[in-house]
Amino acid sequence: MKLYEYLAKQRLAEHGVPTGGGIVCTTPAEAEEAARKIGPCAVKAQVLVGGRGKAGGIKLANTPEEAKARASEILGMNLKGYIVDKVLIDPQLTIEKEFYVSITLDGMAKLPLIMASAAGGVEIESVPHDQIVFSHVNIATGLLPFQAREIARKIGLKGDLAKQFVKVLTGMYAAFRKYDAELVEINPLALTDGGTRLVAADGRFNVEDDALFRHPEFPVVEEGTELEKKVKAIGLAFVQLDGDIAVMANGAGMAMGTLDTLAHYGGRPANFLDAGGGSGVEPTAQAFDALLATGPKAIFVNIFGGITRCDLVAEAIIQVKKSKGINVPLVVRMVGTNDVRGRELLAENGIAAFTEMGEAARAAVKAAYGKEA
Repeated sequence: MKLYEYLAKQRLAEHGVPTGGGIVCTTPAEAEEAARKIGPCAVKAQVLVGGRGKAGGIKLANTPEEAKARASEILGMNLKGYIVDKVLIDPQLTIEKEFYVSITLDGMAKLPLIMASAAGGVEIESVPHDQIVFSHVNIATGLLPFQAREIARKIGLKGDLAKQFVKVLTGMYAAFRKYDAELVEINPLALTDGGTRLVAADGRFNVEDDALFRHPEFPVVEEGTELEKKVKAIGLAFVQLDGDIAVMANGAGMAMGTLDTLAHYGGRPANFLDAGGGSGVEPTAQAFDALLATGPKAIFVNIFGGITRCDLVAEAIIQVKKSKGINVPLVVRMVGTNDVRGRELLAENGIAAFTEMGEAARAAVKAAYGKEA
């Protein structure tokens, strides 16, 4: 379970990590009152999605009146499929430098893994491997002071800042263990006050679902956009992304491979959808409803028929097209059981049908953007 930023910071603050002391608010009036206590602030949407700043979910305010106005703009907004119902009023920080630090579980080593970098403020995936410090923690001994000091040295911190970093990392590890976390992340860990103080400017905290029974103090945080929740309710595995080519595949591995292939040819997937083995009209219609709700420029259906018969999938797609209408280009790749008959049926109804995934992906990209991949 993912925790909102304000909940993550509360867990960190409990263990001595400086977080700025933000106040969570649910109304513009509360935001105004919070800003009177905090001073110049950042009004931050509390949603379980990244990229809030670029999407308009983080705004600065210099006065309580501005904080009220910014909160009015953010509360109720649809931010990447999430409706904002809370904002965090955080003190504005003058940041000299940004660091990254996290603790997660290394499934291969079966140990907690610390990752730290002097290149903070960006997605850790975009940081070159040689600019990241990796350090496993021995469960039996826990995080030892010398280990934390060595990590601080490797990311360029010394003197009092190294001591502050050791306190931050020690607190993170204590919270990680106490709350059965899968991930504790601070990005950025901001160097402020003229380069004299480290503050957690943002925080992520993911708790292992199977350990939630040990933590009744946590509120229930429902993950997913409204569309993801709706699709989950009908029994389909669906994740909304930020692209514009909708994807349906039968099998999680096939769906992941489809996303990668589209991206390879310049496409931007709008979703992950594992339609499983269902090939009937109703489950196919429900799947297409979910796809069309993302507002795609094209739909790419990728079917590998095993137990699933390709001809039945084709018949279901045709019936959906006739009964509900599909108002965007549709590209289908189909191989496996009864695939020849399935492709014949689709071709007879004006639907592009392919056998090779790369060729189909290129066709989907061309259909979406009007240019060759």
